[in-house]
Amino acid sequence: MRTLHPSPFDLFDRLEQQLQTAERVPAAEIHETEDTYTIALELPGVDRASIDVKATDRSLIISAERRSQPSAATAATTPEGGNGETPAAEARRRAPLLSEFRYGTWSRSFRFPGGIQRDALEAHYRDGLLTVTAPKAQSLTTVSVKVAD
Repeated sequence: MRTLHPSPFDLFDRLEQQLQTAERVPAAEIHETEDTYTIALELPGVDRASIDVKATDRSLIISAERRSQPSAATAATTPEGGNGETPAAEARRRAPLLSEFRYGTWSRSFRFPGGIQRDALEAHYRDGLLTVTAPKAQSLTTVSVKVAD
């Protein structure tokens, strides 16, 4: 039954729903030296093959996908017809009691104050940490050209 006066708890329910559906992006750390930018991203549980790094003249676009993994309970299957459960009942039994893992695809871009050398990018992924090193582009100098007759 709906009341005329909203409950103060309705606000918390709406906030919780918004937080659950909010896009999560991995934490990043960026370092700058005299000749490089280094970006480190936390990507726990992400398969190396799903990571994509693209570059433009002044930016990096990094995207990846974290796919759900079958739980240990799901891996232990029973012989067909062994316990008489329907597939839906078996799926409910194997579902986690609580899951706070986030699955899906995401993309994140980083824009730099100066140009980067796209052809010299290096990316390494180890222990859930992606490190991308982007050498800075050589600074361009102004050139004067004399106009001929």
